[in-house]
Amino acid sequence: MSGAPQYAVLEYTLADDYLQRRAALREEHLALARAAHERGELLLAGALPDPHDRALLVWTAPREVVERFAESDPYVVHGLVTSWVVRPWAVVVG
Repeated sequence: MSGAPQYAVLEYTLADDYLQRRAALREEHLALARAAHERGELLLAGALPDPHDRALLVWTAPREVVERFAESDPYVVHGLVTSWVVRPWAVVVG
């Protein structure tokens, strides 16, 4: 199906002190995410709680767009994200 959207998941591994450090960078991070959402590239995003060790961002955008986002995200730039990976997501329902 060439007309079916292609999805990707950007998975962040968060620093142990993520919750303590995020306030200073949160607005800049959210502005970047909201802009991607408004362009129709980013569908959903959020951290996984208890423990706050990962975050998932679901995309319908080319891999290079997702990678550019991660590389410019202040959470990544300032070390709140210790590693990240982009993976294709084969959605079968939804």
